[in-house]
Amino acid sequence: MADCRVENLLGGGNSNLTLALRTQHRSLVLRTPPENTISATAHKGIAREARVMAALHGHIRVPLVEAFCEDTDIIGRPFLVIERIDGVSITDQLPTNYPQTAQSVNELGQQLTDELARLHNIDPAAVGLSDFGNPTDFLSRNIDRWLHIRSQEAVRDLPDIERLGLWLRAHLPAISSPSLTHGDFHIDNTLCSPNRPVLEAIIDWELATLGDPLTDLGLFLMFWGPRSEDPPAFRHIQAVSRVSGALSRQQLAAHWSSLTGRSISELPFYLCFAFWRLACIVEGAWILQATGKVDTAYARGLEYDVPALLREAHRASQGDW
Repeated sequence: MADCRVENLLGGGNSNLTLALRTQHRSLVLRTPPENTISATAHKGIAREARVMAALHGHIRVPLVEAFCEDTDIIGRPFLVIERIDGVSITDQLPTNYPQTAQSVNELGQQLTDELARLHNIDPAAVGLSDFGNPTDFLSRNIDRWLHIRSQEAVRDLPDIERLGLWLRAHLPAISSPSLTHGDFHIDNTLCSPNRPVLEAIIDWELATLGDPLTDLGLFLMFWGPRSEDPPAFRHIQAVSRVSGALSRQQLAAHWSSLTGRSISELPFYLCFAFWRLACIVEGAWILQATGKVDTAYARGLEYDVPALLREAHRASQGDW
């Protein structure tokens, strides 16, 4: 890496730093935990990224892994180097070069669904990932974990956390065959062509594991299309999908089902789970805000966002999706 130089910071935070690198001949991306991370296991996320992307390259659209290094003598902490994709991350606006139409959104939505189905159809053993997690009781373990955490750290009255958690526990779907899952799949965690509506790569694989593929589908569709809350929680995520004429959740779900052969009859459960689990996770950041340990616009917004997520979870539990 002697001839490498850092061009700029592409992303950063408490999870991982993403740096643009330039060698004499190539553009690359370096991913590494922040220098001041408070977690001794922070590097495990990029280790998972390195393994799963290396295994999946050539099967689905992921960046090529150039190197993963755990030797802390190099830059002071483990790091991952991947190819740099010429792409943009889309949130609430289409790139200016795209036709500003629902058709552009629909092309992206269909490609996202195609790629998610392709991931879920991969045999983990065929790509060396048969041991990439423990899918046993995947849902119940997650539900029990977050029920326990939120019962121990509550700072405000949110009865729907327990109520919906118990509803989820009582309505667990029949066990489906596990698959590789991304863990945080939505358009914001992809790179798309800057010039036309084409999906170039899926990124941010820190939460990948073996699990229930419908959790990926539920999370993807959670923020897609019209929302029952106004304003919706995390209004910027997949906001490009909330335009007249965009494909609906139901249409994308049916397309995924046709590609995977898996039933979507229980999808309202998975949408409820996605909204509820996210509410449980981010309530932790609101607790830090409420107790004076942080003060950020993101954390302040959670005063509204968490209850709004729980309201959407409740509607999904009633079959409204």
